Amino acid sequence: MNLRRWLTPGIGVKRWLLVVFLGLLLLALGFAHMLRQISRDFEPGGPFDAMVDLITLQFLPFPVRGLVVVVLGLGLVGLGSYRVIRVVTDTLRAPDADQPLVEVIYQKRFLARGPKVVAIGGGTGLSALLRGLKEHTSNITAVVTVADDGGSSGVLRQELGIAPMGDIRNCIAALADAEPLMNELLQYRFPANDGTHPALAAEGPGLAGHAVGNLLLAAMTAIEGGDFEEGVRRINRILAVRGQVVPVTATPLTLHARIADGSTVDGQSRIMRTADIERVWITPDDVLASDDALAAIADADLIVIGPGSVYTSLLPSLLIPAIRDAVLATPAPRLYVCNVATQEGETLGMDLAGHVRAIVDHTARGIFDVVLANNRFDARTPVEWHAEAVRLHWPPPGMADPPHLVLDDVVDPDNAHHHDPTHLAAAVLKAGEAEIPRRRQAAGRTA
Repeated sequence: MNLRRWLTPGIGVKRWLLVVFLGLLLLALGFAHMLRQISRDFEPGGPFDAMVDLITLQFLPFPVRGLVVVVLGLGLVGLGSYRVIRVVTDTLRAPDADQPLVEVIYQKRFLARGPKVVAIGGGTGLSALLRGLKEHTSNITAVVTVADDGGSSGVLRQELGIAPMGDIRNCIAALADAEPLMNELLQYRFPANDGTHPALAAEGPGLAGHAVGNLLLAAMTAIEGGDFEEGVRRINRILAVRGQVVPVTATPLTLHARIADGSTVDGQSRIMRTADIERVWITPDDVLASDDALAAIADADLIVIGPGSVYTSLLPSLLIPAIRDAVLATPAPRLYVCNVATQEGETLGMDLAGHVRAIVDHTARGIFDVVLANNRFDARTPVEWHAEAVRLHWPPPGMADPPHLVLDDVVDPDNAHHHDPTHLAAAVLKAGEAEIPRRRQAAGRTA
C-alpha cells in the first residue's frame, strides 16, 4: 500500500478517518460509562467482577494496558476503514483495472483540484505536454488544430468530408487513463497486403494505412449524425480521457503559405516541408470556433500555446479570429512554449526570437505574457536528425515590451528533437504560477 500517496494533502481521506476514530472513541467511552454503572450492582470479587477485570486487562501494568488497547484499536480502525473503502471503490473500477486503490482516489480527488489549463496546438509537441500535465491536474482542455491533410486523416477528410482527426487522436491517447496501452491501440495502423499480417492486411485502399483512432472518431461522428464536435466529446467520455480534447473548429481548414520568392504553397503536409515562409493563412477564413474551446479559454487559469510547429500546428488555430480574440481577452497568464529544435523545412535556421516574431506578426502584439524555452543543449542527437537546437537569441529585434522569457531544462535527454513530458509540465506550471502576480499588477495599472 502506497502510504505516501494516502497522506497526500487534499486527497480527502485522512479527515474522515479521524471522524470515524473520534466516533468510535465516544462509543468506547459511553460503553465504559455504562459498564461502570452496571458493575455497581454486582458483588465485589464475584464472577462478573473477575470477567470485567479480564476484559479490561487489569492483570497488566497500567501503562502497558493503555498502550495495548491503543495499538489494537488503531489497527482495527485502520483495517476496517480500508476494507470498507475498498469494497465501495471496487465497484467503481473497471474489472481489469490494475491501479491501486489509492491511485484511483488520488486521480479523482487530488487531480480534480488542479489548475484549469488550456493547451492550444497540435502535433507531437502538444501530446508530450499533455502527457506531463495529466500528472498534475485533470482540468485540462486540449484545443487541437484541424488543418492536417496528409496520411489517414487526409484520406478520411477527402472521402467523408469531416475535419482531420490525427492530432486529436494523439491528444486523446496522451490523456487516456489507460495510456500507454490505449496509445498503442489508437495509434495502430492497418498494414497493406504485403504478406506480413495476412489476417489484418487490407486489399486495395481499404483499411490500409488507417489508424484505429481515426476510424473510431469517424464512426462516432457518423453515429452523431455528422456532428464532429459531439463525436469527439463522446470519444472523450468512452476512453476515460483525463480532461477533454476539443477541435478548434468543426470545419476542415486548408492552410496556405506565401514564400520568399512570391509563390504560394497549399496544404499543411506540403507547407511543413517548405522553407522561407513569409505568411500563412487559412480558408475558409470565417469558420466558427468550437464553443467548448471558447468556454475553456474564458474559464482557464493558464493558457499554453505550443509546443508545436509554428506555421502548421499553432497558427491554424490562432488565425481563427474568435480564438485569437479569446486568448487576448483572457485574464489567465498566456505562455508560449517554443520548440526545443528547428524543423527541416518550415523553421530551419529560425531562432527563438524568430519563432515568437512569426506568431506575433500573424496574430497580435501581446498574445503572449511568457515565453518558455529550453536551455539544455547536451541531449542526444538522433542520427537521422538534420535540424538544430533553437538558438536563444532574445529579444526579437524592434519588439517593444517583449514577453517575459523563462529558460529551463525541458528537453528529452535521449532525443534533442523532443520535449521531456515531466520536465516540461513542471516548468509550464511553475512559469504560469510566477506570472500571476505580474498579470495582476498589469491589470491594476490599467484599471
